[in-house]
Amino acid sequence: VRLEEHYKILTLSDGSEVSCHALMIATGVSYRRLDVMGCDILTGAGVYYGAAMTEAPNVAGQDVFIVGAGNSAGQAAMYFHRYAKTVYMVVRSDSLTKSMSSYLIEQIEATDNIIVRCNSEITAVKGREHLEGVTVVDKVSNNQQDYDAAGLFIFIGALPHTDWLPGEIERDQHGFILTGTDLFKEGKLPKSWSLERQPYLLESSVPGIFVAGDVRHRSVKRVASAVGEGSIAVQFIHQYLGSL
Repeated sequence: VRLEEHYKILTLSDGSEVSCHALMIATGVSYRRLDVMGCDILTGAGVYYGAAMTEAPNVAGQDVFIVGAGNSAGQAAMYFHRYAKTVYMVVRSDSLTKSMSSYLIEQIEATDNIIVRCNSEITAVKGREHLEGVTVVDKVSNNQQDYDAAGLFIFIGALPHTDWLPGEIERDQHGFILTGTDLFKEGKLPKSWSLERQPYLLESSVPGIFVAGDVRHRSVKRVASAVGEGSIAVQFIHQYLGSL
């Protein structure tokens, strides 16, 4: 994308160009894959990226595993513990404190059927047509243990692939696009913001460029939320075009 006065000019992969007054970016993300034996084959059949909440009744009374140490992983553990026999959290680091909010850590520690395995990794995923078990290795002792598992839920981050955007569009350290009030730093808007009014809720640091869905900083990472943001962004686009 390049910017020329009020116009945003989008260059497509075949070299053609489209110019517009308003642009909405809703390109989503790709989730980081768990690169272990058997994982890809069973994705969608017991192995899930993100919290597949609809799977909760299917794991009732059985053991489930959650890979990750962020808030999303902690929230998933607190959800699944109500259904599963035991929820195992597999964490590569030596504690949850580096990446998870304290309130979630306190809830997890107070829940009897959540077990946190720090300094650990899943090295194999097993099953024929559906997940049946996982292998966990302790990175300190090198001990390896096999577990039965009805579900494996993976929270190891997502990539927004926003390197193609111009520098005027502000992003966070992970590449997610900043919008609305998240654009303020020490009470000031970035230099690329050229209008007297403040940015709309889903508007980027360039007036007229809007963002919806998972590619946006602090988005909820849920389908329903992304669809809702798209609808709201369209309303803001109408307001922006009406002001030109």
